[in-house]
Amino acid sequence: MIKIENLTISFDDKKAVSDISLEIKPGEILGLVGESGSGKSVTALSLMGLMSHEAVLESGRVTFGDTCLLKAGEKPDEKMLRSYRGKHMSMVFQEPMTSLNPTMKVGPQVAEQLLLHAKDRYPDAQSRRKCVVETFESVGLKEADSLYDKYPHQLSGGMRQRVMIAMAVILHPELIIADEPTTALDVTIQNQIVRLLKEINERENNSMLFITHDLNLARRICTRLLVMKDGKVVERGDTEKIFTDPQTDYAKKLIAAVPGRVKHPEIDINNSTGNKILSVRDLSVFYKEQSKKLFGGKINRQVVFSAGFDIYEGETLGLVGESGCGKSSLCKAILGINTNIKGSIENKTVRPQMIFQDPYSSLNPVRTIGWQLEEPLYTMDVLDKDIKTDKKWRKEQALKMLERVGLDESYYSRMPSQLSGGQRQRVSIAQALITKPKLIFADEPVSALDVTIQDQVLDLLEDLQQEYGIAYLFISHDINVIHRVSDRIMVMKDGHILEIGDRDKVFEDPENAYTKELLAEP
Repeated sequence: MIKIENLTISFDDKKAVSDISLEIKPGEILGLVGESGSGKSVTALSLMGLMSHEAVLESGRVTFGDTCLLKAGEKPDEKMLRSYRGKHMSMVFQEPMTSLNPTMKVGPQVAEQLLLHAKDRYPDAQSRRKCVVETFESVGLKEADSLYDKYPHQLSGGMRQRVMIAMAVILHPELIIADEPTTALDVTIQNQIVRLLKEINERENNSMLFITHDLNLARRICTRLLVMKDGKVVERGDTEKIFTDPQTDYAKKLIAAVPGRVKHPEIDINNSTGNKILSVRDLSVFYKEQSKKLFGGKINRQVVFSAGFDIYEGETLGLVGESGCGKSSLCKAILGINTNIKGSIENKTVRPQMIFQDPYSSLNPVRTIGWQLEEPLYTMDVLDKDIKTDKKWRKEQALKMLERVGLDESYYSRMPSQLSGGQRQRVSIAQALITKPKLIFADEPVSALDVTIQDQVLDLLEDLQQEYGIAYLFISHDINVIHRVSDRIMVMKDGHILEIGDRDKVFEDPENAYTKELLAEP
């Protein structure tokens, strides 16, 4: 179907991929796995001829059937490449909100494929609309006809991803490239998208290149795997063989880092300190929003309903649920960010802290790491003013915390833009820890990280918990991560806490039907 032979691509004399070769057979799903920066996306974009102008094709070629799409030393034929994109091969991108045009309705965006590549078959707007609506229905979108006239921001994340898939399959291409298509999705939506991609593959008998850093996902959908590191393929073979008998040290390291549902020693809260550090009772959370009535004022919209739970010193309470279920709203109410609440919050800790999902957006981009670590020290109530204003003392504390999270003193003077994703997340953890809190809210702290970096950060959080006696409210949509870190689990849906209990009890014998669906192993 499609073949890459000895492909080497560089940017500013630095090789992004080096001597890559791969072959995708008709009807198969080939997985491309590896950490960020390993060259996965560059390889995929080369298949579509979508590399940036700075990219230099040093050697190799890309062929589709008998047609050469790209070849080193030859100028790409843009007209020929455009004729292949969409019609013969298409791409599902990682973040549909940035891939879809926000100023254009989703139906006409998908219909553009027909206008560009199949105008002879669909000469008028009515026939194109009918084809798009039928395709929407085929990818599981409900009320497809009304959906045609909606904008991307009016759709949920899962619906937007289905629109992207509809755009990719509407012309029944021979090859679909799926670049991290489920990374930002909740577990139930992720399962739906994976099932949909497999159904399309079986129904259309097309080929698929599935790019992911989630090895559990690759194992579920791919027949063969290519493992990439530093722009090179370090291992290739049947998926199950690589998982059960990896040949290279790097593949062994990747697979060992994959979180699974393996039992670990429990923390018995009754045999630890036994201290209850947070009690939430009958908590309801509201947001003010404008009434839809013509002369209506602001009204309260309830997003959390009568929540009640406890957190004990030294334990991790895992919080799972789909986007919009109220997880973040619950945390903001406990932290005092949202004060429009009813019920009681008894917090026996001083200034609980939060580790955010995306440290790049939560860190100040124009301040050094050292400044950002020192700033929280001004809020410590146990310190007097002279200590807080002592620059030497503050720097010592910042350097100690950097060392504790595995970063050397050179990071003190760096900017967030000079750090990798894993390093920024370590800084975010250091920032949360420097005031020595007893309770930390961890909001999807590893969801965007590669599996090896994810493993390092989870190990770090567990070590710090043991050292400082920290309690975590750990929010994640990754069920395997929740299983690894949690002592107890709390399940939320539509603002309600449906179930709460010991981890193994909830996983092995869930009481609620939604919990069973959420925790079911694929």
